[in-house]
Amino acid sequence: MKLGSKIHLYSSVLFTVLLLMANATVYTVFSKMMLERELDKLTAETKQAAAALRLAEDSAATTELLRAYVPLNGMLQLVPEVMNGSGALVTSASETDLSRRKAVYAAEQQQKRLEIEDKSYSFVSIPIIGANGDVANVQATESLEELMELLRILRLVLISVSTAVLVPVLISSGLLGRVVMRPISAMTRTMSHITRSGQFMRLEQEGKSRDELVEMGETFNEMIGLLEESFRRQEQFVSNASHELKTPLTIIESYASLLKRRLRDRPELLEESIEAIHSEAIRMKALTEQLLLLAMSRSEWRIERELLELLPFAEKAAASFRSVYGREVEVVLHGEDQMTINTDADKLKQILIILLDNARKYSDDRIEIELGRAGKDCYISVKDYGIGIPVDELPKVFERFYRVDKSRSRDEDSAGGSGLGLSLGKELAEALGVKLDLESIHGTGTTATIRIP
Repeated sequence: MKLGSKIHLYSSVLFTVLLLMANATVYTVFSKMMLERELDKLTAETKQAAAALRLAEDSAATTELLRAYVPLNGMLQLVPEVMNGSGALVTSASETDLSRRKAVYAAEQQQKRLEIEDKSYSFVSIPIIGANGDVANVQATESLEELMELLRILRLVLISVSTAVLVPVLISSGLLGRVVMRPISAMTRTMSHITRSGQFMRLEQEGKSRDELVEMGETFNEMIGLLEESFRRQEQFVSNASHELKTPLTIIESYASLLKRRLRDRPELLEESIEAIHSEAIRMKALTEQLLLLAMSRSEWRIERELLELLPFAEKAAASFRSVYGREVEVVLHGEDQMTINTDADKLKQILIILLDNARKYSDDRIEIELGRAGKDCYISVKDYGIGIPVDELPKVFERFYRVDKSRSRDEDSAGGSGLGLSLGKELAEALGVKLDLESIHGTGTTATIRIP
């Protein structure tokens, strides 16, 4: 059974049961109150008759009093403790059959409902001591047929109202099932479409309510976003890896084939080939590491923040860069010596190394690392005095695999770059919550700035 049908069935059954219970309660309480009311009324009338009968001195007076107090639809009788005859009784014209009922003396006062020949009666018995000292019961019996008719009408009314109410309830419970199932059905259709087409889609959220179904839709959209990002990164990784690794692998294969064919005839090719293979292997390793990092979701980068002193951090990175590349790197401090930030030191160093590596590739002059404050923010700037970047190229340099024209490079060997460095630096900066800016004057130099809140 579908969920919508279950909601329809269960809500209908539950409402029907509740309605029946409510009607049964109303009927039971009403009938009980009305019966008690009739018994109390008959008891009050019987007590009046008993008070008068206590003073009656002969049977003629007793009969007259019974006739005076007899109920309109019932019987009033005097039942002696010691039965000698049927006792005195008087019935109304409509209830003469009651006179055939056997009288029974009761020592205590009674008040109850009787069923006589499928008819309902209220019965009250009150013991008295007569004027002559005899003990007797004054017993009154009155028909409850008017009350029974009223209760029958009440039953019909309750059944009719319940039937009239159940029709819209059944319809509304069906509508409720459809309303509840609408976002779930939409989600099912969306997932089916994604499965068939292979294209990621999101649910269109309607209304401004914040119920669980809306939250479920938002969670579904977030999940689709994560899947889409993961799929996109996977596609990019496969495409980028096949594209970028093709060149160094081709070069390595070419030099290996050259060595295999010509090494004996031209031994001088050995050093050139080994150097080329080594260079391309290093480049391929760096490229692979960048591709793998870009293929990962940011949630997998595991940002671990800690307090970091900027000056020692920058000096250490500069010293490491000097020793590896033999380039002059100067750390310039503007303002106070102690600048402490809360960030992931490894990820920040990775951004800084990317910027230093770009400066190395496109400049033969010195490289400066400048530290300082701009308002409440700290900044790290990497400045080179190389060929710079044309103004129209600046907005594009953060795109993956985008390379400025080869003439920007300071020599043919460095023209390669993979075009991934600044793209990776931008993503790392966004993950750390810092901003990466680039300023350049063509022919003069480039300044890349990390702004840290």
